[in-house]
Amino acid sequence: MIINNLKKIRSTISAAICFYLLVSSVASLAQQNFDDVEINVLHVQGNIYMLVGEGGNITLQAGDQGVLLVDTMYAPLSDKVFAAIRTISDKPITYILNTHGHPDHIGGNANLAMMGSNIAGGNTIDLFAGTGEQAKIVAHENVVTNILAQDNPIPIEGWPTDTYYTAKKDLFFNGEAIMIIHQPNAHTDGDSLIFFRRSDVISTGDIFTTTGYPFIDAANGGTLQGILNALNNVLDMAVPADRQENGTMIIPGHGRLTDEADVLDYRDMLTIIRDRIAYRVDQGDSLSQVKATEPTFDYDVRYGADSGFWTTEQFVEAIYNELSAQ
Repeated sequence: MIINNLKKIRSTISAAICFYLLVSSVASLAQQNFDDVEINVLHVQGNIYMLVGEGGNITLQAGDQGVLLVDTMYAPLSDKVFAAIRTISDKPITYILNTHGHPDHIGGNANLAMMGSNIAGGNTIDLFAGTGEQAKIVAHENVVTNILAQDNPIPIEGWPTDTYYTAKKDLFFNGEAIMIIHQPNAHTDGDSLIFFRRSDVISTGDIFTTTGYPFIDAANGGTLQGILNALNNVLDMAVPADRQENGTMIIPGHGRLTDEADVLDYRDMLTIIRDRIAYRVDQGDSLSQVKATEPTFDYDVRYGADSGFWTTEQFVEAIYNELSAQ
């Protein structure tokens, strides 16, 4: 009886969500040129700000040496993003760090890089043409591979100019140590966590979002287990304040500002869903049989989607395929 009531409640809420998504989709088509998109700015803590608009969230660090961005949203929003930056700092954009290679996170790379400048030492500006004329773009080397695999890759001016292939890369900028940490085979095979040590802020990219189930980009090396490993790494780095709230602040790829408790809930939710599907795979169930058990049932109201780019069914199928291949 309780289950039936829960299903009725879920059905009512799902209908409301579908109506909202329909209205949102119509509105999205009406503003596909991004004219009506606003870039909102939130001071997180320390030197760090969060820019929210359309596409992936941007993390911004500002100081005397310049401006550092983590991700750049869509290209048509670059002027609005730049205007938002200027409400925080009049210093040049010096670094752009990319968490991964999807267009909603790196689409503005070329535009914003050309609006900036990088730090060039000695007489290199005189010796090499173009030195110092744009911001340096930093990413894991697999991001370049991911860009090349896209049907409509971003302009070459927006490709990473400084790649790394080790477990991590360190920067020291605006008086703050910044750790760029590769997360193998997570959302993609080129994901990086960005940890601002003095400000105590972590930027996760799409390893963690508050708006839906994680997109597992299997075509570019993504796996659920890699996402879980990455979330555990975030939890290892984060330190909560009193009563487990605040402390280390975490900027997700999409959605609201969060802290360790939010990541913990998300990690536990994914672990529970994985274990449910793993049990069915061990029993020899087919994909359709697994879907019939509704392994995401109690989380769908918050994270589920029946339409759009990444649906609940696609999420379940991706996990099933990953576990079946083991």
